[in-house]
Amino acid sequence: MPTAPRILNIGILAHVDAGKTSLTERLLFDTGTIRRLGSVDDGSTQTDTGAIERQRGITVHSAVAAFRVGDTQINLIDTPGHSDFIAEVERALGVLDAAVLVLSAVEGVQAQTRVLMRTLRETRLPTLVFVNKIDRAGARTDALVADIRRRLTPHAALMTHVRDAGTRAAATSPRTFDDPQFRLAMAELLAEHDDTLLARVVDGPEPTPAELSKALADQTAKALVHPVYFGSAIGGQGVDALIEAIVAMAPEPAPNPARDPATPPRGTVFAVERDPSTGRKTAYLRLFEGEVTNRQYLTFASPGTNATHTGRLTTLEVVGAGTDDSRTPLTPGNIGKLRGLPGVRVGDHLGRPPARAPRFAAPTLQSVVRPREPGTALAARLHRALTDLAEQDPLIRARTEPGGAVSVLLYGEVQKEVIAATLADAYGIEAVFEPSRTVCTERPNRTGEAVVEMDRGPAPTGHWATVGLRVTPAPYGSGTAFRYETELGALPRAFHQAVEETVHETLRAGAGPHGWAVTDCTVTLVRSGFNSIFSTAGDFRALTRIVLGHAVRDAGTTVHEPYRSFELEVPPDSIAAVATLLSSMGALIEESSAAGEAWLLRGTVAARLAAAIEQRLPGLTHGEGVWWSRPADDRPVSVREPVDGTTDDTAPESAPGKPNDRLA
Repeated sequence: MPTAPRILNIGILAHVDAGKTSLTERLLFDTGTIRRLGSVDDGSTQTDTGAIERQRGITVHSAVAAFRVGDTQINLIDTPGHSDFIAEVERALGVLDAAVLVLSAVEGVQAQTRVLMRTLRETRLPTLVFVNKIDRAGARTDALVADIRRRLTPHAALMTHVRDAGTRAAATSPRTFDDPQFRLAMAELLAEHDDTLLARVVDGPEPTPAELSKALADQTAKALVHPVYFGSAIGGQGVDALIEAIVAMAPEPAPNPARDPATPPRGTVFAVERDPSTGRKTAYLRLFEGEVTNRQYLTFASPGTNATHTGRLTTLEVVGAGTDDSRTPLTPGNIGKLRGLPGVRVGDHLGRPPARAPRFAAPTLQSVVRPREPGTALAARLHRALTDLAEQDPLIRARTEPGGAVSVLLYGEVQKEVIAATLADAYGIEAVFEPSRTVCTERPNRTGEAVVEMDRGPAPTGHWATVGLRVTPAPYGSGTAFRYETELGALPRAFHQAVEETVHETLRAGAGPHGWAVTDCTVTLVRSGFNSIFSTAGDFRALTRIVLGHAVRDAGTTVHEPYRSFELEVPPDSIAAVATLLSSMGALIEESSAAGEAWLLRGTVAARLAAAIEQRLPGLTHGEGVWWSRPADDRPVSVREPVDGTTDDTAPESAPGKPNDRLA
């Protein structure tokens, strides 16, 4: 019986246009997986399969391709490069064994590159660096290595020599431990994390090439050092050395005794596709424990909620198995394409949740979408289409607005353009997007309570139900929780479930007086009643929305807008102009210090202003400013209680929202 291959799940990450999709094509071609190199320019790549991806030449959704090197199967996960799709990248990180970070030898270290590398280092994911496009005019080598060590990681190990960089004759050759100069440089680098090796470097005897090679592999696997390779995905230079490094230096997953089919399966769904013509959904599952077989019933849970859904797997395709036979089981370490599970969404987990569940930065923009042509049927189609897209990215959270429009959450304007193009191409819907506004949240100021009673007949609202709810503030960052003060048996289970689900849905949908989602609170069911003949779950859902709205208004809320913490690197001669810009935008500079030949500024700024600052930086810094930011705690906004749908003119434009008439 043949031995099962070693499985490595490798992510390809990069700033947009660095060439990661081209590198994926080259890896597949050089290992004999495909017979012809695809091109981003003509839309013939293996991983950018969507029409929008082919038209725009960018990766929007994570895609998987596999190749074999000896007894090792490598599953390549090509992730988006544009910052608007950073949540897609973060989801993929949770299923990877290692990563390859791609840079352009021409553009060098970009702001998004630094964001990605920082994330990789924080998660301690083993990472190789591939510097692409050495055959392009303007390609840099030594200066770029210095930038990598200064801006990405001080523990970069240069593994290749480059000749004739910036010309079509550019070529690479490996640096080997037979070279005394290379051996000394690597020994000093590796000794920073190994006291025994440090003693050998100082006192002797000198470490042998075999010892240094093993130390390099071990420290790479522990994400302590990051080997750097130069090459060209288009020309193929240096790719063979990268392939050898992936196989030799990427960590081998620990032996898993849980491969026994009797062990409950555990895995994570990191991507979902839907065929526009058939509507058939395909989920990509990374399995960590147990075994999954075709026709098996599987139960998935959605992160952050108590919701679960069970379905029967109708088609199972194991990535890289070399056959479409659904009888091939999915085993730990592998990735499977699952069909027949209509309820599955990106981020769902199979079996027990991961020990450290990923926490994705929430979108900070919101836009309302309407069909270009009016009509109830077209509005319904638009809602269904956006709901489908939300399965691929739950964080966009499509919801119906008064008047039949649909709102979506976004990370940026490029994502909005991609959604609009997808609606037109895949669903035949021409949609109009309103200008984006910053997404705020509301937090209760105090305890609020409301009750609507059903007496001998239906409640004044016309619903056969009694519901009383209390809303109390909870610690910052705790989210929302639901509790009971009534006896659990006082209502039928279906009615209890209707109340609890509606509470969470309504808080997310915008239960606050200003129309924003309400968070960091506990909602307690304090009173309930039903009529055994007339009451339905629908009565409880409808009445819960009304009562919760009254309780939240009784509690009062404070609107909070999102902030971002930033790091900004600028030339010394630009520091005054940049500081003036930041001050005019209300940014708080918390730290400033010299960083080599530049100045480093750290601080916080309202998320709605971050893009404007970033856009003006190139002009103020002669193109040398580097901006990096990440979500920070949100902060209160001064907004007057809405009376007629308007708010205080002095408040930020993006902060207030219209009163939520659905809850009035």
